[in-house]
Amino acid sequence: MSTPATGAPGPLPERRLYWAFADCWTIVRRDLTHLVKQPVNIAWQLGFPIVSVLLFVYVFGSAMDVGGEGSYRDYAMPGMFAMTMAFGFMNTAMLVVVDKDRGVTDRFRSMPMARSAVVSGRGVADVCGAALDLAVLAVIAVVVGWRSDGGALATLAAFALLLHLRFALIWVGVLLGLLVPNQEAAGGLFALAFPFGMISSVFTPPSMMPDWLGAIAMWNPVSSTANAVRELFGRPGMTGGSWIEEHALLMAVVWPLALTAVFLPLAVRRFQRLSR
Repeated sequence: MSTPATGAPGPLPERRLYWAFADCWTIVRRDLTHLVKQPVNIAWQLGFPIVSVLLFVYVFGSAMDVGGEGSYRDYAMPGMFAMTMAFGFMNTAMLVVVDKDRGVTDRFRSMPMARSAVVSGRGVADVCGAALDLAVLAVIAVVVGWRSDGGALATLAAFALLLHLRFALIWVGVLLGLLVPNQEAAGGLFALAFPFGMISSVFTPPSMMPDWLGAIAMWNPVSSTANAVRELFGRPGMTGGSWIEEHALLMAVVWPLALTAVFLPLAVRRFQRLSR
């Protein structure tokens, strides 16, 4: 009499890797399809930065003096790019909450698919959306008279750093979206995002702030990215003299890597533990 097998062998590692990428791409296509069918989400996300550009360039810009060469527009526009990337995690969190409330997330979890696909697919789709946001904002910046003096490669590197920050903050948004109980609670995340984006060097140099607030602003990851892209755009004199500001390019790489290392595993773990 034959002895029954105690368990079938699992799929080979290369097969698991293949399906992780394949399932991730399926989620990406699904999320991008929703984005195309609901362009109002893009308009809503870009509304605040566009209004801010008009206010700070045309209304407040003439009264602002940040020192160094160039106009306030040259200082504010790189900060506006960084702020748009920073505030994007609210949109990520809201989309995650909507899927969770509608039962879409539970449906994905019941399917025979890679456990990481929903989270990773959300991340890739959001990076694609962020690239579109940056392109639209760059066109608006050119229309109001902003130009990059750093050369083609430096300018591309600056936009890569901006997407690097956005990629890291996606996992913050995914985690928060999985943690908040409903869409109404997710609306309160603006109270968290607003100081994160504004207490930085986006619109004002930290040296012009009170010492305690300036120290917080200097060490804000958004400030490091904003200062780094200013250098790459050909405006190095617009950053301060502290260590964190002098090493903005380094920290614009290190901060997002640290945020990703912390929040990506937390987001995946939280997704795996839903409804337990």
